Amino acid sequence: MTDMQKLYLLVPLAPLFGAVIVGLFGHWIGRRPSHWVAIIGVAVSFAASVTIFKDVLAGNTFNGSVYTWLTSGDTRFEVGFLIDRLSVLMMLVVTFVSLMVHIYTIGYMRDDPGYQRFFSYISLFTFSMLMLVMSNNYLQLFFGWEAVGLVSYLLIGFWHTRPSAIYANLKAFLVNRVGDFGFLLGIGLVLWQFGTLDYAAVFARAPEMASQTIQLFPGHAWSLMSVICILLFVGAMGKSAQFPLHVWLPDSMEGPTPISALIHAATMVTAGIFMVARMSPLFELSDTALSVVMVIGGITTLFMAFLAVVQTDIKRVIAYSTLSQLGYMTVALGASAYAAGIFHLMTHAFFKALLFLAAGSVIIAMHHEQDMRKMGGLYKYMPITYLTSLIGGLALSGIPPFAGFFSKDAIIEAVGMSHLPGSGFAYFATVSAVFLTALYTFRMLFLTFHGKPRMDEHTRQHLRESPWVVWLPLVLLAIPSVFAGWRFIQPLLFGDYFGSAIVVSPQHDALIEMGQEFAAHGGLSGFIAHGVAALPFWLALAGIGTAWFLYMKRTDLPAKIAERSGVVYTILLRKYGFDEFNDWFFAGGARRIGGFLWRIGDVTIIDGFFVNGTARVIGWGSRLIRRLQSGLIYHYAFTMIIGALVMVTWFVRS
Repeated sequence: MTDMQKLYLLVPLAPLFGAVIVGLFGHWIGRRPSHWVAIIGVAVSFAASVTIFKDVLAGNTFNGSVYTWLTSGDTRFEVGFLIDRLSVLMMLVVTFVSLMVHIYTIGYMRDDPGYQRFFSYISLFTFSMLMLVMSNNYLQLFFGWEAVGLVSYLLIGFWHTRPSAIYANLKAFLVNRVGDFGFLLGIGLVLWQFGTLDYAAVFARAPEMASQTIQLFPGHAWSLMSVICILLFVGAMGKSAQFPLHVWLPDSMEGPTPISALIHAATMVTAGIFMVARMSPLFELSDTALSVVMVIGGITTLFMAFLAVVQTDIKRVIAYSTLSQLGYMTVALGASAYAAGIFHLMTHAFFKALLFLAAGSVIIAMHHEQDMRKMGGLYKYMPITYLTSLIGGLALSGIPPFAGFFSKDAIIEAVGMSHLPGSGFAYFATVSAVFLTALYTFRMLFLTFHGKPRMDEHTRQHLRESPWVVWLPLVLLAIPSVFAGWRFIQPLLFGDYFGSAIVVSPQHDALIEMGQEFAAHGGLSGFIAHGVAALPFWLALAGIGTAWFLYMKRTDLPAKIAERSGVVYTILLRKYGFDEFNDWFFAGGARRIGGFLWRIGDVTIIDGFFVNGTARVIGWGSRLIRRLQSGLIYHYAFTMIIGALVMVTWFVRS
């Protein structure tokens, strides 16, 4: 094993080491050593990722097995790494954001009795995500996939004394099982048809399998590639919270704010986006699958943005924003602009982690109050949190030169150039959501940091900036939220950064045309000038202006608009009724089926027939025998005569 291969192992194993030490021995070593062990583990992983990134840029990639788990026939189930430009970019994003969250946790969770347990969980979460993005085969991908789901269950329900937290983590676990069932079917179909779980072997054979069909129902032939890709994408719909499997993500806000940032920014929800980009050699062989991806992404982008506008919980506004931004990434994948989707994943990781951690800073100052209607005027008390929040809000709204402007505009341009079915709707959804994004983002900023203070007097008197372990990660995340867009747009989108890690068919490659325009119109300055003149930028400004007018100038109007909106406002407040439908149909249906099976199967058949029935038969037999054992000689003589007659009859018939 070379030194670089040892470094590959160090990336996931360092956070795992921290998780094990803190999880098993944190109670004995204490709080301070525990958080240092966990933070150093993730810091080592980040430093190793930076070194590997430089090595990959020098042209050194790796695809190989580390450990053979088992062999069944000709199929080998292995743990292996694929280190290329796609995976190493994800490694950098995951480890950097995770490191910021670890540092932030010192301040946010300092009074929590589960302090060491939380550090163990978030380190384990980081390990799981790294195993996922570094995998070179479907087995390890599935391991990482399920591991992040399991640890998210533990983290969302971390405050297990809250019924709402228990409900939320169970909801996340069950909804993800729906997506994971499709994902597992897709992996099983890959193994059945290709005879291997290795990415390279599957991708190499994919073109020759493009014309293959499969009969899911007798007499109906389906494209094999379409079925595989759609099943894999069902898994992505669960992990990346795409409609209609989005319902778990807003409720995940019941977990502590650091894990909200980690789940929503750099891990778990980005797993589905990464997976589809990694599977680009398969998705490019199915226009049907690409259209499905694009339409689902468009629905999520637009309709989740509407829900963010009516939320009053500061964390839920950002949660619905995450849903909408994941929709943007999904639309990019459907338009075959995989590089644009990963670019937005990266920029979004920075400014969304920033916004979540800033919201946590506000929550600390407000004594864990999360209702924005009870805030206001905080910019005077929390200048660092306010400034960093403003940077995150501008990046999210797509205002140049902040990071979100470049990645979001690239996606909108790519979708506009797509000719696949559903691209028209997706373009409309992504453009319309620009206005809504700016509206709900600055609504949150104005309600939280501007206007008159609306908190109680005790809270107002104790307002102050958060400690440095809380605001330092905000500052460090604000830096890439400013420059990551204009710094990396050229290499990531138009400079062939990803190389062979992402495959795009010539008929789908909108980024080539965008790259030619990028070069022809003066590069970065031309892109900014084009973006400032385009509709999305003006929609973003209109959204900011609308938020200012409604929540700073005419603060009485929002209530009047809500009252006059009637049923529309009610539908938005009830989140389109998905929670009620799921509770009634799926959860309620499962309870009704369980109740029926309990009454018929358990009570009637098992208890009633087998258990109690056996007892009744034995009791009836016992009563009969008691009658025969009367102690009277003539009863016994009569019994003997009857018995002799039965025996004689039996032998005569024989």
